[in-house]
Parts: sequence; structure tokens; C-alpha cells
Amino acid sequence: MDRETRCQINVLTSLSQVTQQEWDECACPEAEDGRPIDPFTTYRFMKALEDSNSVGPGTGWTPHYLQAKLEDETIGVSPLYGKTHSQGEYIFDHNFAHAYENAGGNYYPKLQIAVPHTPATGRRLLVKDTHSNVAQSALIHGAIQLASENKISSLHITFCIESELEIGTQMGLHKRQTQQFHWLNSNYKSFDDFLANLSSRKRKNIRKERLQAHRFGGKIEVLTGDDIQPHHWDSFWTFYQDTGARKWGTPYLTRQFFEEAQNNLRNDILLVMAHIDGVYVAGALNFIGRNTLYGRYWGSAQDFPCLHFELCYYQAIDFAIAQKLDSVEAGAQGSHKLARGYLPVATHSLHWFADQGFSNAVANYLEVEGKAVNEEINVLTTYGPFKKIQVEEQQ
Repeated sequence: MDRETRCQINVLTSLSQVTQQEWDECACPEAEDGRPIDPFTTYRFMKALEDSNSVGPGTGWTPHYLQAKLEDETIGVSPLYGKTHSQGEYIFDHNFAHAYENAGGNYYPKLQIAVPHTPATGRRLLVKDTHSNVAQSALIHGAIQLASENKISSLHITFCIESELEIGTQMGLHKRQTQQFHWLNSNYKSFDDFLANLSSRKRKNIRKERLQAHRFGGKIEVLTGDDIQPHHWDSFWTFYQDTGARKWGTPYLTRQFFEEAQNNLRNDILLVMAHIDGVYVAGALNFIGRNTLYGRYWGSAQDFPCLHFELCYYQAIDFAIAQKLDSVEAGAQGSHKLARGYLPVATHSLHWFADQGFSNAVANYLEVEGKAVNEEINVLTTYGPFKKIQVEEQQ
């Protein structure tokens, strides 16, 4: 009997069924000597989602966390959810759902290995290095078996890393390529050093935007760790609700999530807040990884010219340069980021469908879509703000 056959897969309905040590030894072993590569699959972040009811009953995100065990040792875990909709995923499959249901099937519920409400690339098959191949394939097999036994239409692994993409495709899952806009740090010493690599027109435009943004009539605070206080979340919740209502209809995160963030996540957070005479009027929430800053949410109480660009993009670049981070991920979509120095990069996901005919049709679609995404990335990069020689180096 091989090791994968002896590997036991448990389905957990709550993170309380596994210890923080067991989870984090698989999810972020590197955090023993510093920050995790990204905070989103840490026990503390996943537990904050669960404890705040941002996932669970009534949310369309039902936890079915996977735990791979070899004898008595946990060698892998994965954030698996049952989904009754496609909200909060940012890898859009509504066209799959419509086609599947038009053919007489039930697309929902489906299974999703993902970080809820978080379009950030990272590991999804969280395994110990000593058991990497065995645990990764066991987790995928376990998720597919769970889908098959419960007659669930599909399994999706979103914003996975490229090594997981390779393993998944070897196991017969379909790969999908999408794109985001990321800022890449070329060992810049300052924001002006970054600007020096842009074309003259783009450089002048960014300086003009920053100048205009700072004329909003107040001050900007950059906060992390213990500098973040409960009253900051009172204001940010108002901003977040407004943005969430306009973008998604209802906000994905509950007010309690931000209380959990204050208690357990504030060292992972960069909060950029703008205030006028002590009254907060806008804010941007970022999460700090080992090498990357992840932009997540923004909101404001009223419209201020260019303040969105300043709080979300330029302050993030300032922080990344100061902390010597490699990149800033600015979240999903937004071609307007291109002019602010954020270049298009590929993001990846994996997909499995129970129905073979539908699976074949999706495979054909994804092949065509992938070529179109590649072409779009190439075209957008050429229209980026960098000088021509810089664009070629970035490619």
C-alpha cells in the first residue's frame, strides 16, 4: 500500500476541529521566523472569517475544510467550501453556471478551494514540505471524491500558485488563466526613483494626482499593528459598507470581522486613513505578506478628487518601497491601475466538472479564453506607463 493510499482525508466543518499548530504547520511554516508568505490562509485569518460569520450559515460559503493525515500526523490542510452562488470569488464562472443550468443540470452547490472574498494568489493545497506530493494529490482526490459522492457539479481551486496548477493539470483538472494588475518593485529607493522609470507624461500625471489628492483638506495616516485602534474600524466599516453596497449589493464581511481583525490580525494589516479635523473621511485596507502588500478594500464618505488613487495605490507603493517588499497586488480588475504603475500579470485557477460532456466543452472554451488573456496581457503591457526599455525588462 503506497503512502497516498494510507493518507486519510477528514472533512471538518469548523476550524475548531483542528488546532492552530496543526493548521499553521501546513499553511505557513515559514512564519516561525517572520511573517507568513501571505496571511490569508493562516489559522488566525480563516478563523476570523468563521468566528465573525463572514462564512458559514446564510453566507453561501459552507466550510468543509480538508485535513490530510498520515497515521497521527496532519500533513496537509485546505480551505474548502460548499458554495450556493459565485459571489466573493473573483474568478467569474457565471457563464459556466448558466450553460450548465440551461442544459438541465444543477450547477449549485459546487465546491471551492479558496480564500473567501480574497482575490490574492497563494497556496491552496497547504502541505508540509516533507509530504508535499502525497498530501497535495490526496487533498485534490479527497475534494473530487467529496463532490462525486454528493453528486456535486464541480470543484474549483482559485488563485492557486503555478506549482499547484501543474499538479492539478496532471491530475486531469482544467487550468484557467485570468489577469490582475500588480506593482513590481525594481529595487526602488524612493517613490521618485520609481517615477524616474516612467514616461514623462505618465510621471507628470502621477505627480499631479498626488498633489491634487493631498488638497482634500486633511491629513493621511498610515497605521499598522498597535497604532490601529477600535475607533479606526468604526469609520472604516462605514466606508466598507458603502463600497460593498455599490459593488456587490451587500458587504461580504460582517462588522464582527473587523473586531476580529483588531484583536488578532492588526499586525498583518496596513490601514491608510484620511481625516479632516479628526473626522475620518476615507480609508484603504491592505494586508502585509512577507514579500507582498495586498490591497483589499477602499471606501470614502464623500468624493475627493484623486484620493482613491493616493490611498489605494500610491501609499501602497510608498510602503512597499520603504519595507523592501517585492510587489503590491491591487486586487481584482481595474485597467485604471495600469497608468499608476501596476502591470498586468497572469493569475491561475483549476476546475473539475462531474459531467464529462460539459467538462470537454469547458476545456475548449478555456483554451480559447487563455489565448485571449495572454494577448490582452501583452497588449496592456505595451500601453503601460514605463519607458520602453523598462516595459521590455518587466516582460
